[in-house]
Amino acid sequence: MVSSSSFGPPWHTCFSTPPATTTAATAGRQPFNNLSQCTSPPPLIFQRRSWFEKCVLPLAASATLLLSPYPAHAGILSGFSGLESIPGPELPKIDSLARFNEENQKRYAENDARFKETPLLKELLERSKLNKEKNRQAIQDKYCIRGAEWGVGDCSAEGMTPQERDEFIAAMKKKAGIE
Repeated sequence: MVSSSSFGPPWHTCFSTPPATTTAATAGRQPFNNLSQCTSPPPLIFQRRSWFEKCVLPLAASATLLLSPYPAHAGILSGFSGLESIPGPELPKIDSLARFNEENQKRYAENDARFKETPLLKELLERSKLNKEKNRQAIQDKYCIRGAEWGVGDCSAEGMTPQERDEFIAAMKKKAGIE
């Protein structure tokens, strides 16, 4: 028997059978490791305590925190709104930079106005509107076909016979240009 003060394995790593169950054939063998020296089962109090510590205590602590009637306070800084709310110092204005900025703003506004009037931009905007409508219809057709296949939604073929359902889906795919 290994004493608790030795450097042997702790009680929870012992998995061998107690000495009363050993036979004469196995009594003469040397153990593969020191696990066979630990024959006493762990005390029942440690099993209960382990389960208690692992399950009940964390649950009770969590419930206590969640159901506590006292609000949490941030301490000293609880009423402080933060550094973002404090306005920064007024920076000095440099006349040459202010004039340069105004000139650039005027030039940018003129260039934007000229670009908005170009025929290329107008053509691209018109194409974009047409593509948007075409893509919207294609997506709507795709989802309608999927709904018919799955039997859900507005395009559901739920009450149809299998042959009518297949014909309906084929007609929708032909309309959408998928097949």
